[in-house]
Amino acid sequence: MSNPIKVLIQGTGFAGQGHAEAFRYAGAEVVGIVGRTPSVVESVAKELSIPYFSTDWQQALKDCKPDIVSIATPGGAHETPIIQAIEFGCHVFSDKPLSTTGDSAKKLYELAKEKGVKTAFASSFRYMPHVIHAKRLVEQGMIGEPLEVECISHFNLERDIPFGWSHRKEDGGGRLNNNFTHKLSIVTSIVGEEILSIMGEVRDDLGKAPIVEGVHNFKKRRDFIPSDLSDPTLKWGDSNVEWSYTVLAQLSSELAAKPVSVLFKHGGLQPRFNEDHIVVYGSKGAIYIKGHYACGPLYYYDENKQWTELPLPQDIIDNTPEGEGDTERNWRYLIRELVNDVKGENILPYQTFKEGAQYQQLIDLIRRNDNWIDVSQL
Repeated sequence: MSNPIKVLIQGTGFAGQGHAEAFRYAGAEVVGIVGRTPSVVESVAKELSIPYFSTDWQQALKDCKPDIVSIATPGGAHETPIIQAIEFGCHVFSDKPLSTTGDSAKKLYELAKEKGVKTAFASSFRYMPHVIHAKRLVEQGMIGEPLEVECISHFNLERDIPFGWSHRKEDGGGRLNNNFTHKLSIVTSIVGEEILSIMGEVRDDLGKAPIVEGVHNFKKRRDFIPSDLSDPTLKWGDSNVEWSYTVLAQLSSELAAKPVSVLFKHGGLQPRFNEDHIVVYGSKGAIYIKGHYACGPLYYYDENKQWTELPLPQDIIDNTPEGEGDTERNWRYLIRELVNDVKGENILPYQTFKEGAQYQQLIDLIRRNDNWIDVSQL
């Protein structure tokens, strides 16, 4: 394609603005942006120098004729605009979750496959530099056969963050949608993409959150926590999603004779005592990465039974996009892959709606909380 790839963005918040900058970084032309509120979408469009803005998605598709659309709204608002974009013939980049139910996400994947459009699913923390390094070390046999993976994180989120989409299952909220998707993507990237079995337990230990007007940018929601939570006029919304989860999975690995066991443990509201981490244990060694999303550094446990910090290889550093933070850099990495794919260039496989649909079906299974066996009479 000789002309710049044209992109239409849906969503004006943190994700929408981040997606717009990421597509520009990849050399695409952001031709329009769509939002719910006229004054907000106009303001964001002017701030980002986007020539077209609207509150009508279908009309924007007709007016802008984009090659790619970017879906940057909460998950509860994904299904209809994605269907409309696919029917229009657009390739689609969607933030996670792909949709709010496994059935809905599967329908989107099957439609995209039927129409022959390219899709990308932004469980994109697999592009953290230390994750890419760990993947390389495992492939090189540095730890022998991978046996077990442990993912531990505690976020200690403020309980009084204003009520919004993250508190509602029907809007794509919950820690499985917004944390587990990244963790699962990281682990499958390192060990192997085939998920064999899964079970889990979830818990809502929040209950409610204050309702506050004016929250637009998800990243700035903490700025709106009420100063007086005892104010009798303050309204409260009920949470209906998980804020903690424990998941066990088994993955197939080409490097292992048996399935690899994986533990995902996340407490969204619980404080951490030691570092959040991801560890890959093997028959000959182990890899430890600090941070809930593997921000690093990375340590290698060798045959001498010692942990040694390993620096990032220069080629991984050179291939990492610039960006304000990890989220922005990872969007840029995945979007660069999608844009290059649309251009017809040779690229490595990346996550598509296939994984987005699979992940949402897994989340539905985990949320059932039906893995318990009553042993009270034993």
